[in-house]
Amino acid sequence: MNPSSPAPSLPRRDFLKTSAGLAAVAATTWSNPLTAAERSRSIGANDRIRIAQIGVGSRGRGAHLENGILPHVKETNFEVVAIADPWKVAREGTNAVIKKAFGREAKEFTSYRDLLAMDGIDAVMVASPDFHHTTHLEAAAKAGKHIYIEKPLATEMDKLVRAYDAAKAAQAKGSIIQVGTQLRSLPGIAGARELVKSGILGKISRVDETRNSTPPYWYSYLKRDVKEADLDWKEFLGDRKARPFDARQHAAWYGYYEFCQGPVPQWGAHFLDLMHYVTDCSFPVSCMCMGGVTYWKDENNFTVPDNVIATWMYPEGMMVTSSNNFANSAGNTRKFFGEKGTLAVDNWNAPTYSADGGPKRDGKIRGKMDVTPVARPDHFLNWLQCMRSGETPHASIDAGYQHAIAVLMAVISYDTGKKTTYDHSKRKITTA
Repeated sequence: MNPSSPAPSLPRRDFLKTSAGLAAVAATTWSNPLTAAERSRSIGANDRIRIAQIGVGSRGRGAHLENGILPHVKETNFEVVAIADPWKVAREGTNAVIKKAFGREAKEFTSYRDLLAMDGIDAVMVASPDFHHTTHLEAAAKAGKHIYIEKPLATEMDKLVRAYDAAKAAQAKGSIIQVGTQLRSLPGIAGARELVKSGILGKISRVDETRNSTPPYWYSYLKRDVKEADLDWKEFLGDRKARPFDARQHAAWYGYYEFCQGPVPQWGAHFLDLMHYVTDCSFPVSCMCMGGVTYWKDENNFTVPDNVIATWMYPEGMMVTSSNNFANSAGNTRKFFGEKGTLAVDNWNAPTYSADGGPKRDGKIRGKMDVTPVARPDHFLNWLQCMRSGETPHASIDAGYQHAIAVLMAVISYDTGKKTTYDHSKRKITTA
């Protein structure tokens, strides 16, 4: 897609092209920070990658740092040189991890703007609250960095288009951009994609996910002790309406709709991206979404729906449904229904398939079968390797844009109570 103007739909195979090559990296020497020209090609095997983090709360520190990139530091040769977060407690906690790993602390910033103005940063990892994602993605892209950006990619359509265009322009100059939908890096999910491509399940007519829990995940964050003196409240709010400091809104921002639009963007983004990858489908054409705060009504005044269901129609003749209930945790399932059988991804790491329910089952599937996994590096290692090789990472910015469109169709439908449609040539979501 031309990043500066609307374009017709891309061929499905080209749109979600994934990396097949793995770069063997054994780098141990130091080098000077890369110039923009050097970064536009790829980072050499002996260059130390200098990484900065925007958003270093529980996800930035845990998923991105401790369990994400740090296990690969020896084989990929990087260092974390800067962090930005409006909350002092988050910065200090993450810097303690960085000091243990590298023997010295990273430079601390309250604002992402100051971090991006720092010289010598090659790559940026973004784990800020959902409503900041497009702002931070656009800024990092315009700064010419390699980027790891969390999902959901966007909370508003106009911001998605701007951030996507900036990311595509940066990608054209050599930036490696990985979206944080890590399920497509699992060997079992890659195997499920190959299974569907083989045609053994026939035409897929329906894909359903029911992912329930209790209580809602945002309640677990209420335990965070946020003091006004430790937080740049204005920086946290960003472009949201100004209001007096509210410790609860910062601690449990996942539960407030203006900061996070709930489980369809949060959990559904993973499911949608998985489904897009496995089926190799195009963009959805329509969506209906309904729900609300139906059970968890208390002094916290959370506004994110605790009971919600969204349904999309795809031009391939496929209906897709994502459902979440936080008042009862039973009923979890994730299935792809084909005319010759059914693929079950109830276990991310070990999907199975059978001939169950297929009206045109042909005897090629006998009993319950395990999906053959396809070896792949994990999501963070893949991003680090692609910075060396220049390959497209597993979850490209195009894949992120696709799941973001599906998510925003559901959000707008939920907000308006109307059916939404999407015109890819115009990059426009409308209500009917």
